[in-house]
Amino acid sequence: MDPIVTDPNAAPAPGGTADVIKDSDQNNFMTDVIDASRDVPVIVDFWATWCGPCKTLGPILENVVRAAGGAVKLVKIDVDKSPDISAQLRIQSIPTVYAFKDGQPVDGFQGALPESQVQAWVDELIQKFGGAAGAGPDPIEQALDAADEALAEGDISTAGGVYAQVLNQDAENTRALSGMIRAYLKAGQHDKARVIADQASPVALQADDVKAALAALELAEAGQVAAGEIDGLRATMEADPSDNQAAYDYAVAAFSTGDGEAAIDALVGIIRRKRDWNEDAARTELLKIFDALGPTDPVTVAGRRKLSSVLFS
Repeated sequence: MDPIVTDPNAAPAPGGTADVIKDSDQNNFMTDVIDASRDVPVIVDFWATWCGPCKTLGPILENVVRAAGGAVKLVKIDVDKSPDISAQLRIQSIPTVYAFKDGQPVDGFQGALPESQVQAWVDELIQKFGGAAGAGPDPIEQALDAADEALAEGDISTAGGVYAQVLNQDAENTRALSGMIRAYLKAGQHDKARVIADQASPVALQADDVKAALAALELAEAGQVAAGEIDGLRATMEADPSDNQAAYDYAVAAFSTGDGEAAIDALVGIIRRKRDWNEDAARTELLKIFDALGPTDPVTVAGRRKLSSVLFS
């Protein structure tokens, strides 16, 4: 079964972003920023096509604003096309970001901040100045919540269809991107998961959820061949408990078949016997597994406890 196909003609996912993110200029600044900020905080991104840091910050701002579900808006101003408003606001370097509320600038920053700092800044902005009156949850986020739930329950086709719709509308949506990779992995279609991963932008690849999906993909690819030999690998490991290579090979195969707990136990056993075996290969693989499962997964939590008990015993 081919659970996910990104179709450029597919119907867009609900709740697009045209109402919260828009390009503007000095002629429309009064309407798009000053007037609009009477209702919600409006973030203004002053940028230019030739500005490298702007290209890094722009998608991050867009992702954070989309996730806010209408509590803030984003207006993008190309300084080369709007020199008057740039001069009026004394924009001396870019990217420069201002937040407006009730027609006045209330906060701002310069430079390309990492997503975590941008998220914290926007959260504080919403907390201080409030969001849209009666603004409900973002339909995109609600759809992705439903897709994540469907994927967890094994309904790959439903989950994949939602991820595909979101990506057709917004190729930089990291939740949909990571979900698409995981859906293909769950369907056993590692080659298609790799195609999706290789098409991701450098900015998207820095997102934590995408990093976790990529870790899962790399582990699955590494164990794909060995998975068919897992019974033999288990027997070899059990026949000689001191054979670290056998334990490592078994762990790789076990994780690729979905048995994360067995993989973790085998790797922790290696670390217990010889902490720096094969240039710390067991610990490196273990950290990949933790990343792939996610920090809140019960298997990760239990695995970290096991690792700690070995490292600090």
